[in-house]
Amino acid sequence: MNQTEALVNRVLKNSRHLRKWARREGLEAYRLYDRDIPELPYAIDRYGDWLHLQLFEGKRPMEEDAQIAEHRAALATALEMPPNRVALKLRRRQRGSDQYQKLAEDAPSFSIRERDLLFEVNMERYLDTGLFLDHRDTRRMVREQAQGASLLNLFAYTGSFTVYAAAGGASRTLTVDMSQTYQAWTRRNLIQNGLDDPQRHRLICTDVLQFIQEAPATGERFDLIVLDPPSFSNSKRMQESFDIQRDHPWLLRKALRLLNPGGTLYFSNNRRGFKLDPALEGEAVFEEITAETLPLDFQRYQPHRCWRICRGIEELST
Repeated sequence: MNQTEALVNRVLKNSRHLRKWARREGLEAYRLYDRDIPELPYAIDRYGDWLHLQLFEGKRPMEEDAQIAEHRAALATALEMPPNRVALKLRRRQRGSDQYQKLAEDAPSFSIRERDLLFEVNMERYLDTGLFLDHRDTRRMVREQAQGASLLNLFAYTGSFTVYAAAGGASRTLTVDMSQTYQAWTRRNLIQNGLDDPQRHRLICTDVLQFIQEAPATGERFDLIVLDPPSFSNSKRMQESFDIQRDHPWLLRKALRLLNPGGTLYFSNNRRGFKLDPALEGEAVFEEITAETLPLDFQRYQPHRCWRICRGIEELST
């Protein structure tokens, strides 16, 4: 059996296993393959009638572009998809603002359903699609706590946590991201779910690091905070570079000052080998909930780590 046959066979096997589960869960987007075969380092996601292939950069490049083209064609045939609906991305180690770089200006957007909500996605315009599938269960956790609560969504990307919180009955939300493009995307996600209320669900386009430095002075506090920062960023719009391993103690301490007593902060990142600074655990209650936040289709290759952080009644020391 050659590599193309091996890849197709594994994807079809996984698809048969996951298809009924996804239908029961109300999911139109889910992961079919996640580097199952080491020699074929793809992550393959189904988004409705599109297939999204990510080829991860390793120590050695794939043999030939012709081989990759063969993989794409074979997968399209096996899954009965038009070849022009199989998008391919090369995932290199994240460099600065790669997430924001446009790849195909005119690529069409469409909406997929996740449970009872709709989210706009785009398979070819950017490196990422507009929805991080691995956090769908974390989003559900936030929704379950959102009734009557206020939410702060930091590094919000296209606002999926905001949509879930709004659908869960949040009293108000504040969504902060540096990208005007993604904040407009968040607004469209709210609109298509019938949740758009600019006074109740505010969007701020600014550097998150600057925001959390200045926000405590406003006196505004939140019952729920979602903090899912990039592993690294040196965007030109940021005042300085950001590294999650180096900077997370400062980041978490600043974010916790925006949390109401008794509130909950969900902190996540996808940095390989990330280690939480043990000094933080004396300042709030930290509970790692990674296992609870990994959906069935992301069990093979852990995409993130996640903590539930609660603060007590007393103020944190500076």
